Amino acid sequence: MTVQSITQSLAELRFFKDMPREHLEMLAGCASPVAFKKGEFLLLVGHEATHFVAIREGMVALEMEAANKITTLQTIGEGSIVGWSWLVPPYTWHYDARAATPVSAIQFDARCVRDLCESNPAFGYDVLKHFSHVIVERLMNTRIQLADMYH
Repeated sequence: MTVQSITQSLAELRFFKDMPREHLEMLAGCASPVAFKKGEFLLLVGHEATHFVAIREGMVALEMEAANKITTLQTIGEGSIVGWSWLVPPYTWHYDARAATPVSAIQFDARCVRDLCESNPAFGYDVLKHFSHVIVERLMNTRIQLADMYH
């Protein structure tokens, strides 16, 4: 895929809908298409957060191990982002993400995006605003799930 075709793909995804074209083009310069087979991990807890992923097609289960049991915290799909730990040091994943179905996605190099955020504050602020929604949504969903587990 070219930068232009990646930019177009990003513009079609819910997460990026209101992002200026200029910022989409900057992100596209740090991106490449990827695919994951069902059961394949996109991220592993404790590993370095070197990338994040925008899901084009398929479903991904966000998981954690507790009391020797794997718990699915949330299942996310098309238009969603997997991974926000690349934003803050120490840049390590806090959960696992596993393809629940075959997944077609766009993967972003975290260092490349962080460098762009540092060099272009308007871009960095826009990225942070978008990812803040993801962080809050994931925390709220985890809170709801934990409340359900203990009632």
